[in-house]
Amino acid sequence: MCGIAGIYNLKGAAVDAVPLDRMIASIRHRGPDAVGFWQEGPVALGHARLSIIDLAGGAQPMPNPSGSLQISFNGEIFNYRELRQELISRGHRFATHSDTEVILHLYEEKGEECVQEMNGQWAFAIWDSRARKLFLSRDRLGIRPLYYTRTGDGSFVFGSEVKALLSHPAVHRGVDLKGLDETFTFWCPIAPRTVFEKIEQLPPGHSLRIVDDRIDSWPYWQPTYSGGQAPSDADECAERLRELLIDATRLRLRSDVPVGAYLSGGLDSSAIVAMIQNFTDNPLKTFSVAFDDPEFDESDFQKEVIRHLRTEHQDIRCSHEDIGKVFPDVIWHAESPVIRTAPAPLYMLSGLVREHDFKVVLTGEGADEVLGGYDIFKEAKIRRFWAARPDSQLRPLLLKRLYPYMKNIQAQPDAYRRAFFHIRSEDLSSPFFSHIPRWDGAKGMKRFYSSDVKSELEGFDALAGLQQSLPSEYDRWDSFEQAQYLETTILMPGYILSSQGDRMAMGHSVEGRFPFLDHRVVEFAASISPLLKMKVLDEKHLLKRAMGQFIPKSVVKRPKQPYRAPDAVSLLGGASGAGRSAFVGELLSPARIRAAGLFDPLAVDKLLRKFEKGRAIGVRDNMAVVGIVSTQLLVERFIDNSWS
Repeated sequence: MCGIAGIYNLKGAAVDAVPLDRMIASIRHRGPDAVGFWQEGPVALGHARLSIIDLAGGAQPMPNPSGSLQISFNGEIFNYRELRQELISRGHRFATHSDTEVILHLYEEKGEECVQEMNGQWAFAIWDSRARKLFLSRDRLGIRPLYYTRTGDGSFVFGSEVKALLSHPAVHRGVDLKGLDETFTFWCPIAPRTVFEKIEQLPPGHSLRIVDDRIDSWPYWQPTYSGGQAPSDADECAERLRELLIDATRLRLRSDVPVGAYLSGGLDSSAIVAMIQNFTDNPLKTFSVAFDDPEFDESDFQKEVIRHLRTEHQDIRCSHEDIGKVFPDVIWHAESPVIRTAPAPLYMLSGLVREHDFKVVLTGEGADEVLGGYDIFKEAKIRRFWAARPDSQLRPLLLKRLYPYMKNIQAQPDAYRRAFFHIRSEDLSSPFFSHIPRWDGAKGMKRFYSSDVKSELEGFDALAGLQQSLPSEYDRWDSFEQAQYLETTILMPGYILSSQGDRMAMGHSVEGRFPFLDHRVVEFAASISPLLKMKVLDEKHLLKRAMGQFIPKSVVKRPKQPYRAPDAVSLLGGASGAGRSAFVGELLSPARIRAAGLFDPLAVDKLLRKFEKGRAIGVRDNMAVVGIVSTQLLVERFIDNSWS
């Protein structure tokens, strides 16, 4: 895993490569092992390397043998050995054993279609001097990031992180209010939009080319679903899923440095560790987070899996105060407002991994989206069932089975839950039925907008914009599959794999790898009936059937508990203010709120007073505290430019 950056002169003149040094310096955490630069004519490429494959021979930017191509690549191509052998059989000669060189030779054979042959996670740029073309691509699921902008001086500037772009003197600094509004609806902006004005991200599964000053981008892959077909044989499907997951895991263990694994104590990470222990000879070390707060702690389950699978294990304990201390660094790396503190413990966890001299970890991300694990899928089933007979006295009891870990919701009367979960017949026709409660909850942030922001956003409808972008076949999919699509294409790449994934791991120079996001696994899961993924209300039913024999029964049977962390209390401390993070008081002062211009100082002050008086705050107020603090940090560090 690495960091890449580049500059292309859209006018065709010789590129000014001077800013590239600073751009790469800003993302050295992604690649602390080496740096490299190359320039020719209108293009300059930079690279910060984290050495994992071919430690001696994989330096970048890298040319092909003729020198007609140059690449700067961030990621891993896990099937590079098979591709290399196939290319050798076609007459290609290799100078290294790196996966980077495989991309170059594959591009020589297939051109822009080379990405169809690759199993991996990537963001790369290739300069093709013969075609005078710059070609960029991002992996299918959006595991690795890629940002770009067009500057006023005629440059196309790109990089792995926004901070690399902002290190270029011609790149504009500003908050994109529509991107902010999407974040306070969907938890993240919808690609290609970001929260930064004039800066875009290449969407997952997309490629981009520039010839002269013409910029074109297009999708080369997107998830598609069966349309709710009848279930196939469950045993055969479970066997096929197990085979795919074992091979996906085997491929992701390819490395010239040691590989570890995250272990949360849940089904997904336990399945990954079980596959490593049972089907490979890879020595394994596991890592986990344990919370001081018992509401969030899963360490008892972690210990049970460790005993069962006999792993060598390390954990890090996380308190409210720990989260508050690292939160500014979390936003520095996330480069986006967040409405939960969940990225912070993962940032601490990657630090633990690095302290033990590991650069690579396998994790269980993607299983919930791909195989139907989130409570939001179960919730949508119950809501549809209840909405069909809204006067039923028995159906509301099903909601008692949801969110057993959220005491506030469990204590509320049925009328509150009906309103909270949008149990209304008119909602059934919405293409976003499954996500209405979540998005409605996040929208509570908007009541804190300043009058100027409200005025600027008048007429902007984030939901309408998303609806226009839905694929043409969306209406033909089963409602469960529609929910999967929304999770897989929005929250997963925009938040789970970004703010919680790539950024928190790479903040400590650690590469995450995700067997459940092997595109073969994703495509197989999308092709089977939703009834195999969630049987009645049994989430990830097929995964349990495929892997249950290898992990403790208590882990298979335990209710789904999503990864969470303490929110507002970690930033604001106790009701008296004791334990409040040192930076928060100044950051949320009326003067600083007013200067940033995004929030109403009086509304923010009222929220803080509510907390300080010890009044109970619910999910929306927790989100508001984290969202406001993180946005203020973003403005301070990226827009006000206090870090440069």
